[in-house]
Amino acid sequence: MPVKLSVVVITYNEERNIARCLESVKQVADELVVVDSYSTDRTREICLSYGARFMEHPFEGHIEQKNYALTQATFQHVLSLDADEALSPELEQAVLAAKNNWQSDAYSMNRLTNYCGKWIHHSGWYPDTKVRLFDRSKAVWGGENPHDKIILSQGATLQHLRGDLLHYSYYTVTQHLGQINKFTDASSKALIRDGKTVSLPMVILKPLFRFFRAYILKRGFLDGPEGFIISVSSAESVYYKYLKLYMHNRQQKRREV
Repeated sequence: MPVKLSVVVITYNEERNIARCLESVKQVADELVVVDSYSTDRTREICLSYGARFMEHPFEGHIEQKNYALTQATFQHVLSLDADEALSPELEQAVLAAKNNWQSDAYSMNRLTNYCGKWIHHSGWYPDTKVRLFDRSKAVWGGENPHDKIILSQGATLQHLRGDLLHYSYYTVTQHLGQINKFTDASSKALIRDGKTVSLPMVILKPLFRFFRAYILKRGFLDGPEGFIISVSSAESVYYKYLKLYMHNRQQKRREV
């Protein structure tokens, strides 16, 4: 017997992306739930035009916001997406098939990212498998902000769906660089909260290995100039995350002297 499906999305100033996201799920959703962090653009207007149940909630972190959004879903079965994501036609059909013959506690899917207008098939960005379709009694958002992930209950079953989750990540390199600073603030704070430390040599070596991994081991060179930019940006992200951790720990030691 088909299950009812709540599609859940969190937003903040997503007028550029949200219509594409909601358009892609209108055939699979029995309910659209949008939890917004007080957008100042047309996000609310666009969501309401698609018949979404739109609510505002203070943003305390990606994990916290997504878990709150799950509590607002009417149905037990949920498809949780980011506003800059959309179902490919093949994935849409796979989700419909899963709805009509639900066999697992959760379903994973490959995510294909569009970077500055180019689809990235290497660089460590694909297949980037994500669990996004699940029985919400068997799953919770966890991980480390801002890199959230679904944590399944012990013994939960998982199947993989055909098709791609299309991720429209960054439209410009400038946008990417701005996000790196924002995300490394969040990730370094998480490391600090967990009492982590790092040495200065590792602050240097970790980014170098990240570039080598993305560009050589993960064949980023096959993605052309965009693959090089992604590999450099990935290394930069690691560098700033651990540099911020190192400087915080250094300042703490100075205060203790």
